[in-house]
Amino acid sequence: MKLVNIGFGNLISADRVIAIVSPDSSPIKRIITEAKSKGSLIDATQGRKTHSVMITDSDHIILSYLTAKEVALRTGQTGAEILSLEVEDNE
Repeated sequence: MKLVNIGFGNLISADRVIAIVSPDSSPIKRIITEAKSKGSLIDATQGRKTHSVMITDSDHIILSYLTAKEVALRTGQTGAEILSLEVEDNE
């Protein structure tokens, strides 16, 4: 099991994360609201602005102040994988 620091000393299991997305779209905002009402939302922002939302295979939603790119770098992604993230961001 590989643990990844998502800020402020908070760690998550990289093996359990399905997606890391931006919190700006309406569908993601709905997912956050639903998770909050179900009790499956984990807010690791320490009161800062949410820059990324991690969705796990256990249907938990984790909020982080780090950007999706920063979290991906911390998971040990290769340079080519990060470059493909940058290309998708620019589209």
